[in-house]
Amino acid sequence: MNVSVVPFANNTPLCYSINNPPFKIKYTVASAYFSSIFTALGLTSNLIAFVVLIKSFQRTHSRSRSFLIFLGGLVVTDFMGLLVTGSIVISFHVTHFNWRRLDPNCHFCNFMGMSMVFYGLCPLMLGAAMAMERFIGINCPFARFTSMPKSRTVSMVLMVWLIAGCIALLPLTGIGSYHMQIPGSWCFFNIGSEGNNLAFSLLFSLVGLMSIAVSFLLNTVSVVTLIRVCCGQDSTQRRRDHEIEMMVQLILIMVIASICWCPLLVFIAQTVLSGEGLKIKYLLLWLRFATWNQILDPWVYILFRRAVFKRIYPRLNWSRGSIMTLYPSVRDTVRRFTRSSLGSTLDPDETGEPRNSNVTPPSSLKPPAPSP
Repeated sequence: MNVSVVPFANNTPLCYSINNPPFKIKYTVASAYFSSIFTALGLTSNLIAFVVLIKSFQRTHSRSRSFLIFLGGLVVTDFMGLLVTGSIVISFHVTHFNWRRLDPNCHFCNFMGMSMVFYGLCPLMLGAAMAMERFIGINCPFARFTSMPKSRTVSMVLMVWLIAGCIALLPLTGIGSYHMQIPGSWCFFNIGSEGNNLAFSLLFSLVGLMSIAVSFLLNTVSVVTLIRVCCGQDSTQRRRDHEIEMMVQLILIMVIASICWCPLLVFIAQTVLSGEGLKIKYLLLWLRFATWNQILDPWVYILFRRAVFKRIYPRLNWSRGSIMTLYPSVRDTVRRFTRSSLGSTLDPDETGEPRNSNVTPPSSLKPPAPSP
């Protein structure tokens, strides 16, 4: 690797002990153009989503506000993550400052490494928390009103931030360590296969993968339950358009997070478990993939809303009770599918099948014989 290395002194700070700036090597994926474009797109997208969320929160009913609070926490997290990390990377590319002179004690490098870990884990953990909120709201609707008030939702968002912050602080306690990364514009934890570096690398990877797995499991159960309810034959069922809209948004958030983050998380786990050397080119590539998550997340709520669909397709009769009733053929197909796959768990009244009765119809009863 073509890297210019300054001879180490006995007092070399820990963050420069592996990769010592300045570096001559450059990768296209780590250029100033990529950083500037990604940061500008992400900040603009999250600002638009935040304005839309505030307007929606003011006019929506209470049943959707918990989900909107989670979405607001996700938007704020993505915005701050891009603002903090993007400003540091862009400043380096513009000014080419010397890390060793600007940050001789590694405080600035540690701050950026903590920011990368914190703002990386928060979206994944918030996705799992949102899946849990929707699972409770759809499967236990009465328990949700008593156990998930607005203050409880805010507490859950703050708890996610606290857990992610505690994980980000672990390298400062000796479990792992933050180091300067090639090409010298950013700091991250040392992805190593020995000792505490191995433990922290696996912790970061497993927390992210477990958050995605929990989201997938809970969302799958919620979708199956929602399909059964929406495709039921009870004409008096309450409107569920807002729940369908939220589940569509949540599923898209989960899919985007999985596509963007799984390559990086799997790459970190595979690297430390195999004991092979870190391939910096792939690390930078998968890191750019993960950055797309913060750019695409806000557009899920901006675009995939019922109000947007009304403007795109105004001729559709949106006044009916549920989105599923707009397409009776689709509703009947889904009902037959759920009846065949879940028939053993459905109540006869839900499937529409008549109950067996031992009572003889009145028309079949013969009049009693006249008494003599």
